[in-house]
Amino acid sequence: MPTHFTQADDGRPMLDLREAAKARLPDLSGLPPLTDRERALAARTWRGRMVNEHVSAQVFAGLVPQLMRAAAPSSVQALVPRMISDELRHAEQCAGVVMALGQDPVAPLPTLHPLPTHDDAPPLEALLRNVLSVCCLSETIAVSIIRAEQAELEDGALGEVLRSILADEINHARFGWQLLGSVADRLDADLKARLSSYLVDAFIHQIEHEVPRLPINLGLREELGQAGVCDGAMARQIFYATIEQVIVPQLQAAGLNAAAAWKQALSEANPSTDTLSH
Repeated sequence: MPTHFTQADDGRPMLDLREAAKARLPDLSGLPPLTDRERALAARTWRGRMVNEHVSAQVFAGLVPQLMRAAAPSSVQALVPRMISDELRHAEQCAGVVMALGQDPVAPLPTLHPLPTHDDAPPLEALLRNVLSVCCLSETIAVSIIRAEQAELEDGALGEVLRSILADEINHARFGWQLLGSVADRLDADLKARLSSYLVDAFIHQIEHEVPRLPINLGLREELGQAGVCDGAMARQIFYATIEQVIVPQLQAAGLNAAAAWKQALSEANPSTDTLSH
């Protein structure tokens, strides 16, 4: 077991996946020629994915005590450790790409905010709030964006990396939708109304915290897309289309007033519209 924990000079923890990356190096010989600057941009993109996937493991870990408090079936609880393991593996896969691009898969670890416990709500309602936010919203959006990105990469090594990640993310989103579906018929009108009200905040969070992570890159060559650099403009379109065409209808079918919640969130949120030119 490794015993070395990497820290920055100021004591901040660093996510250091160099050792894990060595076992997950993809063959990038099929990539088109990239300038040093473009290769660095591609590595930055995959390093960002590496950090996000690592942090997602902590998010799923927060569901475990909530599932226990809500007396969820053990078969349901047992699925969450698998999802945690998936996210940690995804981080290592992205680290492998960073290393294959010639850079170190090392990055400052962001502040890890605990998953809200929603102590103002009974256990099942508290659990459903987080399942809605984490699985039905975040993971479903991730599935749509990753699927589009993977399609751009076709059959290359990076496409295979995203294909592997996508398969797990589909299961993570499905976990939330199946859990919601399993209890939807037993939720009374008051609880459905409270969850519908919570959706406003959940949608606002998605707009204000996830959209800024999809920067609109100007002047990118097509070759960078083949290196896995996200087309932020396309991703933002997919973000909104997924909520409006997939998430809202499914939440409505579960008895939640998601359409009204989404409309209110759009009127109250302040998304970033910054563009980044590289």
